[in-house]
Amino acid sequence: MAMKRMNSRTRERLNKIISMAGIASRRRADELISSGLVRVNGRAETRLGSKAIWGMDSITVDGEVIPNPPEEIYVMVHKPFGYVSTLRDPEGRPIVRDLVKDIKERVYPVGRLDFDSSGLLILTNDGELAFRLMHPRFHISRTYKVTVEGPLSDASVEGLKKGISLDDGRTNPAHVKVIERQQQRSVVRITIFEGRSRQIRRMFDAVGHKTLKLIRIGYGSLHLGELKVGKYRHLKNVEVKTLRTSVGLD
Repeated sequence: MAMKRMNSRTRERLNKIISMAGIASRRRADELISSGLVRVNGRAETRLGSKAIWGMDSITVDGEVIPNPPEEIYVMVHKPFGYVSTLRDPEGRPIVRDLVKDIKERVYPVGRLDFDSSGLLILTNDGELAFRLMHPRFHISRTYKVTVEGPLSDASVEGLKKGISLDDGRTNPAHVKVIERQQQRSVVRITIFEGRSRQIRRMFDAVGHKTLKLIRIGYGSLHLGELKVGKYRHLKNVEVKTLRTSVGLD
């Protein structure tokens, strides 16, 4: 189920639209604009920095009509253990794109989940949303259910909450709740607001606990819920709107 958001589209620079449509680079698009070869709603637009609404305004380049942008796809996948969050893998391992083969549009993972992790992964062709969801400036939450080796002490929990020193810097404060604590293992719900490589595993390593199992159960306003392993679903309109609003879009 593709989603149309034509009425909510914002005005974009013409050179960006031309570039995104695959017609020319932004620099070449500026040359085309300056030469009077770009028309918006039938009128030549020669000012650099001019804007239009792609999908609502009629835009032509040297007489050729720029087609409407592709409809936007937003899906939530429950990535299984053993899949990689890339579109191809030189080692021949399964990729998350294999889980949505019936979606013909080209969609990309928002961030990644490690090969040995499972859980919620967003796939979309909305590049601006994907970029903002991953950018640390927007502090989008990632929530995980983690099983670690041994009993997790209160001191370790407090350390995780305040921030842990890793080899790439100190982590931001996290929300941590112990669900189960036994001699052999502990189960923890942890929410972080950054997305470094293998961050959760490294955080628990730093407090002396090996991660046995890691499932991402939340990303921003989204929750994995009852979605079964290896399955996906399209996001609801309200879910997309909430995500976009959380990063300053729409």
